Amino acid sequence: MTLRDDARFSTICIHAGQAPDPSTGAIITPIYQTSTYVQDALGVHKGYEYARTQNPTRAALEANLAAIEGGRAAFAFASGMAATGAVMTLLQSGDHVVATDDLYGGTYRLFERVLRKYQLDFTYTDTSDLRQLERAIRPATRLVFLETPTNPMLRITDLTAACAIAHGHGVPVAVDNTFASPYVQRPLPLGADLVIHSTTKFLNGHSDSVGGVVVAVRDDHIDWLRFVQNAEGAIIGPMDAWLVLRGTKTLPVRMERHNANAMVLAEYLASHPKVAAVHYPGLPSHPQHELARRQMRGFGGLISFSVGSLERARTLLNGVRLMSLAESLGGVETLISHPATMTHASVPPERRRALGVTDDLVRVSVGIEDIDDLREDLDQALDRI
Repeated sequence: MTLRDDARFSTICIHAGQAPDPSTGAIITPIYQTSTYVQDALGVHKGYEYARTQNPTRAALEANLAAIEGGRAAFAFASGMAATGAVMTLLQSGDHVVATDDLYGGTYRLFERVLRKYQLDFTYTDTSDLRQLERAIRPATRLVFLETPTNPMLRITDLTAACAIAHGHGVPVAVDNTFASPYVQRPLPLGADLVIHSTTKFLNGHSDSVGGVVVAVRDDHIDWLRFVQNAEGAIIGPMDAWLVLRGTKTLPVRMERHNANAMVLAEYLASHPKVAAVHYPGLPSHPQHELARRQMRGFGGLISFSVGSLERARTLLNGVRLMSLAESLGGVETLISHPATMTHASVPPERRRALGVTDDLVRVSVGIEDIDDLREDLDQALDRI
């Protein structure tokens, strides 16, 4: 099976990197659960020597994800944080990074608690404001690290404009695209140099795998990431790679339902008297709504909203019946969480408050259940407040 160069998104998701197994004709890529490969003779092998360096299941996933994001190469890692860590090895002591201020708490923890020890410097700014982004770039800046939509406030950065600003200073751009998924948004055609995902989320889609990926377009980035993936060894295992390959086959149909369900719930929450504020790019009240309409296909499956106090949030979170109180996102089931004590607990309280991650903020990763059941569950939980 050979994909045409002009194959469309859904076809790419199902077929890219996944030729039928040549020995059996199996249409699904096998799980190559092996640590090493027998060589025919000294220095003569079939392209595989040791499983940290190469694995056919991982190679299929990497080809699939590179095609889905419109990149030239992809490198799969053991987690989204391992993928982010690999990108940061492109830098060296004394380099400066401009990062979106409303980052995932784990990314902030990596930057502040680990990488500052190696004399990397970070400036956090609201990259949805392009003037702030421009002012934050210094002569020592070597990377702009964007997250859009942000976690958990769902701010949107204009990727085309932000990449133009960074490239005007000779600075590459990395985009964490986990919240959107490549169905909703593809940063590389908009100018980004690197795209990062936690494959644990929408790409896998079934809450049964942990992994990460970096997709690249530049030769120097590709060469280094291939080297560091092998040198550091934080690779995704073959079973997890296979689970993500299974997930990408249904990514388009799942994302259509995530988008549709989230839009209905966001409108419901925006009209509810016990909800103080709703953050969702699909609502006209969102400050970057028009940008989201231009830059994204749909508005994604994440909603955050505030209910007035920690106790009210606790009552809601403890009162849901169908939704599951849990960290993570992007699965077929709806997850509800409390960012201040869960995903962003590693962020200092004063910084959380400045970003809007208040104690009354609730985040919902909207699944693909029947929308009436989801709305009824939120309704009965809000009635408890």
